[in-house]
Parts: sequence; structure tokens; C-alpha cells
Amino acid sequence: MASNLSAITDSVIRQGQITADDVQNFRAATYDDGIVDDDEARLIFKANTATKTTDKVWVDYFVESMTDYVVNQQSPEGYVTTEGAAWLIKEVSSDGKVDSKTELELLINIIDRARWSPESLVTFSLDQVKNAVISGTGPLRGNISLEPGTITNGEVELLRRVLYAFGGDGNIAITRAEAEVLFEINDATVSQQTNPAWMELFCKAIANVLMAHTGYEVPSRESALRSEAWLEQRGELSLGNMLNVIVAKGLNGVLAAYREQSSEERAIFRLERQRVAIITNEEVTGEEVDWLIERLDRDGELTPNEEALVDYIMKESHKIHPKLMDFVSQLRRAA
Repeated sequence: MASNLSAITDSVIRQGQITADDVQNFRAATYDDGIVDDDEARLIFKANTATKTTDKVWVDYFVESMTDYVVNQQSPEGYVTTEGAAWLIKEVSSDGKVDSKTELELLINIIDRARWSPESLVTFSLDQVKNAVISGTGPLRGNISLEPGTITNGEVELLRRVLYAFGGDGNIAITRAEAEVLFEINDATVSQQTNPAWMELFCKAIANVLMAHTGYEVPSRESALRSEAWLEQRGELSLGNMLNVIVAKGLNGVLAAYREQSSEERAIFRLERQRVAIITNEEVTGEEVDWLIERLDRDGELTPNEEALVDYIMKESHKIHPKLMDFVSQLRRAA
């Protein structure tokens, strides 16, 4: 009941912290009628924002209750609409940045639990990692400050979690919006020493876009983007050798999971995407191959990770869209 929850919220704000007992009280007051209503959601967010010291069980309760509210209590049930995503982003952020890791955990959980979420929610989540990489600071970094343009293994895995969550249980290709954020992160890390885990994830993700828009049925994102054990045992590799290993073991290792679609299957996919867009009020975009060519050619030269991607395209030229193949051939001739 909201009146009970209001009193509990006022109490934790006065004391400046949320204890394990407080969490039990929140849980009892929230679920006394089996649902999280609008007033209760507002109070839960208020308590989370106003108290900086919380027991570890608060994160579980906060993520669980607010996911329940956004995914299960809003219409259409199971979907996050563009309006719902805009409300959620406003609640968890200040100036476009999440206030803490707890809010990011909530976003990832909602994306994972929903049958579909707007790309705006996914790209906002990816943007949080991009902000940390570009600035070197922020709530995702805690008390650790790194050189701007540095991406850590932890942040690579955070990106992977977001991408996995949006993929759900189906075989959904990396979208243009997601790929754009990955390109921006890649551009921001050019001046720093290459992180093999990031190079692998970037190349696999963009290769996934290529294969999906060359008429192939993509595997699950877990299969397409999985981290390879050999990365942890690679030893010291030069950049050139690292590129060769990633292309050989990382990209070619998952290629067999891609299956060429028939024209009927491609048409069914487009219709299903349009159906979901109608439900969530989300715009459908196309021409990913044209966009990718423009993106690779934006600054007139390729980053090391983009070089690895081009090497892969050359090796698999018989399976790549003709427009992209022409572009890559021109690059090779110019080099």
C-alpha cells in the first residue's frame, strides 16, 4: 500500500541509509496486494535516489520491483514502449548519465526480461559504458580513474551483457543503433593500447551486422558474441598477430553458425520486425549496408579493429553484400 510505503520512504531518507530490515519493510508494503503501482514506483525511486548508503539486499529488491513495474504492470504487458523507456531513462539518469551502477543493473534486467525493448533504452545503456571510456571517470568506474580512451575487460563484459540482454532468447542481429555506439567506443580507444577482448567483441558484433544484412540467419547473440577462452591464454602478441588470431579463431570460429536464408524467410523476418515496431511505437530503419560503408569511410582511414574487420570481409568475400565488397576492394587498391 502506497501510504505504508510513503512512511517507510520518509524514514530511510531521514536516517540517510537503507538497512536489511528496511528492505523487508519495503518488500512487504510493495507486494501486499501483489502489484507495484505508479505511486509505489515513484516512492521506490525516491528512496533509491535520496539514500547513498544501502544494504546489499536493496539492489536485488530495487531491480526486482522496478522491473516488475516496468515490464509486467505496464501495457502492453511484457513490452517496453518508447514512452516507457523515456520515463525510465529520466528516472535513472542526470544529464544523460546513470547515477550509479544500481540503475544500470536495472536497465540491463529490464531489457533482459522484456519481450522487446526500444533501441533507445539499449543504446542509452551502451552509452553509459561509452561515457566511462571517453571520460575515464563516472559511476561505472567507482573511485577508479583511468586515462580517457581506455576500455577495461570489465567494461567489455558489461557491453556484452547489454547486447545479450537485448538479444533475448531469439536470434536477433546487432542493430544499426547498437553498432553505432560500438563504433563510437572504438573511435575513442584508438590512441590507447589495443584491448584484445574489446577487439574481439567489436569485430564479432559488426560482422554480425554484415551477415544479417547479406541474407543470413544469425545465431543467438551468446553464440555470435561469446568470449573465447584463448583470449585469456594468448601471451604477448604483436598487434598484427593479434589481428590474425582474432580473425582466425574468433570470427571464423563462429561463422558456421550462420545460415543463408531463403527469400521467404527474409520477408517473414521483416514482417515480424514491423509487427513489433507497431506494438512498441518504434521506427524501423533499413539500408544497414549503406550505413556501414559510410561509417567505415567517415574519417578516411581505418582503426586497427576496423582493419581486422576488413581482413575478415576479404576472406569471406563470397558471403558479403556486393556493395560492401566493392568498398573493401577500393580500400585495398588505395592502400
